Amino acid sequence: MAKPAAPTSKPRRAPAVAVRTDRRADILLAAEKLFAQNGYDAVSIRQIATEAQVPLALVGYYFGQKHELFHAIFEHWGHTIAERLALLSQARASPRDGQTLERMVGAFIDPVMRMRASPEGEYYALLVARELSYRTTDASRVLADYFDPMAHAFIDALQEACPGSEREDAAWAYQFALGALIHHMSDERVHRLSLGEAVPFDPAATPRLVKFVTAGIAAVLGQPAAPARSRSRSRPFAI
Repeated sequence: MAKPAAPTSKPRRAPAVAVRTDRRADILLAAEKLFAQNGYDAVSIRQIATEAQVPLALVGYYFGQKHELFHAIFEHWGHTIAERLALLSQARASPRDGQTLERMVGAFIDPVMRMRASPEGEYYALLVARELSYRTTDASRVLADYFDPMAHAFIDALQEACPGSEREDAAWAYQFALGALIHHMSDERVHRLSLGEAVPFDPAATPRLVKFVTAGIAAVLGQPAAPARSRSRSRPFAI
Protein backbone atom coordinates (compact mmCIF):
# COMPACT_ATOMS: atom_id res chain seq x y z
CA MET A 1 0.00 0.00 0.00
CA ALA A 2 1.41 3.35 -1.07
CA LYS A 3 2.40 5.76 1.67
CA PRO A 4 0.49 9.03 1.70
CA ALA A 5 2.44 11.89 0.26
CA ALA A 6 4.16 14.05 2.86
CA PRO A 7 2.48 17.41 3.24
CA THR A 8 4.32 20.10 1.38
CA SER A 9 5.79 22.74 3.64
CA LYS A 10 4.54 26.25 3.16
CA PRO A 11 7.18 28.77 2.15
CA ARG A 12 8.26 30.88 5.03
CA ARG A 13 7.30 34.50 4.95
CA ALA A 14 10.03 37.05 5.28
CA PRO A 15 9.85 38.80 8.62
CA ALA A 16 8.09 42.12 8.47
CA VAL A 17 10.51 45.01 8.37
CA ALA A 18 9.43 48.12 10.18
CA VAL A 19 9.54 51.18 8.00
CA ARG A 20 11.98 53.62 9.57
CA THR A 21 11.65 57.27 8.85
CA ASP A 22 14.55 59.67 8.74
CA ARG A 23 14.55 60.43 12.43
CA ARG A 24 17.02 63.28 12.08
CA ALA A 25 14.66 64.98 9.63
CA ASP A 26 11.73 64.25 11.95
CA ILE A 27 13.51 66.00 14.81
CA LEU A 28 14.37 69.00 12.65
CA LEU A 29 10.78 69.39 11.44
CA ALA A 30 9.41 68.98 14.95
CA ALA A 31 11.76 71.68 16.23
CA GLU A 32 10.79 74.04 13.39
CA LYS A 33 7.10 73.53 14.16
CA LEU A 34 7.34 74.01 17.93
CA PHE A 35 9.73 76.96 17.74
CA ALA A 36 7.45 78.61 15.17
CA GLN A 37 4.33 78.07 17.26
CA ASN A 38 5.69 78.82 20.72
CA GLY A 39 9.02 80.60 20.43
CA TYR A 40 12.54 79.41 21.16
CA ASP A 41 12.53 79.94 24.92
CA ALA A 42 9.17 78.23 25.48
CA VAL A 43 10.17 74.90 23.89
CA SER A 44 12.14 72.14 25.60
CA ILE A 45 14.18 69.33 24.09
CA ARG A 46 11.73 66.87 25.69
CA GLN A 47 8.82 68.49 23.86
CA ILE A 48 10.71 68.28 20.58
CA ALA A 49 11.42 64.58 21.15
CA THR A 50 7.76 63.94 21.92
CA GLU A 51 6.63 65.80 18.81
CA ALA A 52 9.13 63.87 16.67
CA GLN A 53 8.22 60.58 18.37
CA VAL A 54 11.84 59.72 19.11
CA PRO A 55 13.72 58.93 22.34
CA LEU A 56 14.87 62.03 24.19
CA ALA A 57 18.54 61.02 23.94
CA LEU A 58 18.32 60.88 20.17
CA VAL A 59 17.84 64.65 19.92
CA GLY A 60 21.14 65.20 21.70
CA TYR A 61 22.81 62.47 19.65
CA TYR A 62 21.98 64.17 16.36
CA PHE A 63 22.09 67.85 17.32
CA GLY A 64 23.59 68.40 20.76
CA GLN A 65 22.06 71.16 22.88
CA LYS A 66 18.98 73.20 22.04
CA HIS A 67 20.86 76.17 20.62
CA GLU A 68 22.78 73.80 18.33
CA LEU A 69 19.50 72.35 17.06
CA PHE A 70 18.28 75.89 16.44
CA HIS A 71 21.43 76.56 14.41
CA ALA A 72 20.87 73.35 12.43
CA ILE A 73 17.47 74.56 11.27
CA PHE A 74 19.01 77.63 9.67
CA GLU A 75 21.85 75.58 8.20
CA HIS A 76 19.24 73.34 6.60
CA TRP A 77 17.58 76.32 4.92
CA GLY A 78 20.80 78.09 3.98
CA HIS A 79 20.08 77.51 0.30
CA THR A 80 17.31 80.15 0.46
CA ILE A 81 19.82 82.80 1.51
CA ALA A 82 22.21 81.59 -1.20
CA GLU A 83 19.45 81.94 -3.81
CA ARG A 84 18.62 85.47 -2.69
CA LEU A 85 22.26 86.51 -2.88
CA ALA A 86 22.68 84.89 -6.30
CA LEU A 87 19.67 86.80 -7.65
CA LEU A 88 21.00 90.00 -6.09
CA SER A 89 24.34 89.48 -7.83
CA GLN A 90 22.52 89.05 -11.14
CA ALA A 91 20.59 92.27 -10.57
CA ARG A 92 23.77 94.16 -9.73
CA ALA A 93 25.58 92.77 -12.77
CA SER A 94 22.79 93.64 -15.20
CA PRO A 95 22.88 96.95 -17.08
CA ARG A 96 21.32 99.61 -14.86
CA ASP A 97 17.91 100.82 -15.98
CA GLY A 98 14.60 101.92 -14.49
CA GLN A 99 13.92 98.40 -13.16
CA THR A 100 17.24 97.82 -11.38
CA LEU A 101 15.89 98.61 -7.93
CA GLU A 102 12.81 96.45 -8.50
CA ARG A 103 14.99 93.50 -9.54
CA MET A 104 16.97 93.87 -6.32
CA VAL A 105 13.78 93.91 -4.29
CA GLY A 106 12.57 90.86 -6.20
CA ALA A 107 15.77 89.05 -5.24
CA PHE A 108 15.02 89.86 -1.62
CA ILE A 109 11.38 88.78 -1.69
CA ASP A 110 10.71 86.16 -4.39
CA PRO A 111 12.70 83.20 -2.96
CA VAL A 112 11.16 83.73 0.46
CA MET A 113 7.63 83.71 -0.89
CA ARG A 114 8.29 80.56 -2.93
CA MET A 115 9.61 78.92 0.21
CA ARG A 116 6.61 80.14 2.26
CA ALA A 117 4.21 78.68 -0.32
CA SER A 118 5.83 75.23 -0.21
CA PRO A 119 4.53 72.65 2.31
CA GLU A 120 8.02 72.00 3.66
CA GLY A 121 8.79 75.70 4.11
CA GLU A 122 5.73 76.79 6.08
CA TYR A 123 7.09 76.29 9.60
CA TYR A 124 10.51 77.71 8.80
CA ALA A 125 8.96 80.88 7.37
CA LEU A 126 6.81 81.30 10.47
CA LEU A 127 9.82 80.60 12.70
CA VAL A 128 11.89 83.32 11.05
CA ALA A 129 8.99 85.78 11.21
CA ARG A 130 8.42 85.07 14.88
CA GLU A 131 12.04 85.23 15.98
CA LEU A 132 12.71 88.43 14.05
CA SER A 133 9.71 90.00 15.79
CA TYR A 134 10.28 88.63 19.33
CA ARG A 135 14.02 88.33 19.72
CA THR A 136 15.61 86.34 22.51
CA THR A 137 19.31 86.26 23.30
CA ASP A 138 20.01 82.88 21.69
CA ALA A 139 17.75 83.55 18.73
CA SER A 140 19.30 86.98 18.13
CA ARG A 141 22.76 85.42 17.98
CA VAL A 142 21.67 82.88 15.37
CA LEU A 143 19.80 85.45 13.31
CA ALA A 144 22.83 87.75 13.35
CA ASP A 145 25.09 84.91 12.19
CA TYR A 146 22.84 83.84 9.33
CA PHE A 147 21.07 87.00 8.19
CA ASP A 148 23.29 90.00 8.93
CA PRO A 149 25.81 89.24 6.14
CA MET A 150 22.95 89.05 3.64
CA ALA A 151 21.43 92.24 5.03
CA HIS A 152 24.71 94.10 4.53
CA ALA A 153 24.89 92.84 0.94
CA PHE A 154 21.40 94.16 0.19
CA ILE A 155 22.06 97.49 1.91
CA ASP A 156 25.24 97.87 -0.17
CA ALA A 157 23.21 97.13 -3.30
CA LEU A 158 20.55 99.68 -2.39
CA GLN A 159 23.17 102.38 -2.02
CA GLU A 160 24.68 101.32 -5.33
CA ALA A 161 21.30 101.51 -7.08
CA CYS A 162 20.52 104.88 -5.46
CA PRO A 163 23.67 107.02 -5.85
CA GLY A 164 24.13 109.65 -3.19
CA SER A 165 22.01 107.85 -0.59
CA GLU A 166 23.22 107.61 2.98
CA ARG A 167 24.02 104.29 4.70
CA GLU A 168 21.61 105.15 7.50
CA ASP A 169 18.74 105.66 5.06
CA ALA A 170 19.57 102.45 3.21
CA ALA A 171 19.62 100.51 6.49
CA TRP A 172 16.22 101.93 7.46
CA ALA A 173 14.87 101.10 4.00
CA TYR A 174 16.07 97.52 4.38
CA GLN A 175 14.39 97.20 7.78
CA PHE A 176 11.13 98.64 6.47
CA ALA A 177 11.24 96.17 3.56
CA LEU A 178 11.91 93.33 5.99
CA GLY A 179 8.94 94.37 8.10
CA ALA A 180 6.60 94.27 5.11
CA LEU A 181 7.90 90.85 4.08
CA ILE A 182 7.57 89.37 7.57
CA HIS A 183 4.04 90.71 7.92
CA HIS A 184 3.00 89.20 4.61
CA MET A 185 4.47 85.83 5.59
CA SER A 186 2.62 85.59 8.89
CA ASP A 187 -0.55 87.72 8.87
CA GLU A 188 -4.05 86.40 8.15
CA ARG A 189 -5.97 89.63 8.71
CA VAL A 190 -5.97 90.55 5.01
CA HIS A 191 -8.68 87.94 4.42
CA ARG A 192 -11.02 89.76 6.79
CA LEU A 193 -10.09 93.25 5.62
CA SER A 194 -10.60 92.32 1.97
CA LEU A 195 -14.03 90.88 2.80
CA GLY A 196 -12.82 87.43 1.84
CA GLU A 197 -11.28 88.34 -1.51
CA ALA A 198 -7.61 88.11 -0.51
CA VAL A 199 -5.89 84.87 0.51
CA PRO A 200 -3.33 85.12 3.35
CA PHE A 201 0.28 84.40 2.36
CA ASP A 202 -0.83 84.27 -1.28
CA PRO A 203 2.25 83.99 -3.53
CA ALA A 204 0.20 85.65 -6.27
CA ALA A 205 0.41 88.84 -4.20
CA THR A 206 4.20 88.87 -4.47
CA PRO A 207 4.32 91.31 -7.44
CA ARG A 208 2.24 93.74 -5.37
CA LEU A 209 4.61 93.39 -2.45
CA VAL A 210 7.65 93.91 -4.67
CA LYS A 211 6.18 97.07 -6.19
CA PHE A 212 5.14 98.41 -2.78
CA VAL A 213 8.59 97.85 -1.26
CA THR A 214 10.38 99.20 -4.33
CA ALA A 215 8.39 102.43 -4.26
CA GLY A 216 9.00 102.82 -0.53
CA ILE A 217 12.74 102.33 -0.85
CA ALA A 218 12.89 104.75 -3.77
CA ALA A 219 11.08 107.37 -1.70
CA VAL A 220 13.34 106.91 1.34
CA LEU A 221 16.53 107.00 -0.73
CA GLY A 222 15.45 109.97 -2.83
CA GLN A 223 15.08 108.19 -6.14
CA PRO A 224 12.32 108.74 -8.72
CA ALA A 225 9.85 105.89 -8.89
CA ALA A 226 10.27 103.59 -11.87
CA PRO A 227 7.58 103.93 -14.56
CA ALA A 228 4.85 101.33 -14.23
CA ARG A 229 5.03 98.48 -16.72
CA SER A 230 1.95 97.56 -18.69
CA ARG A 231 -0.13 94.73 -17.24
CA SER A 232 0.16 92.72 -20.45
CA ARG A 233 3.94 92.50 -20.05
CA SER A 234 3.90 91.45 -16.41
CA ARG A 235 4.38 87.77 -15.69
CA PRO A 236 2.43 85.98 -12.96
CA PHE A 237 4.41 84.76 -9.99
CA ALA A 238 5.29 81.10 -10.45
CA ILE A 239 5.61 78.78 -7.49
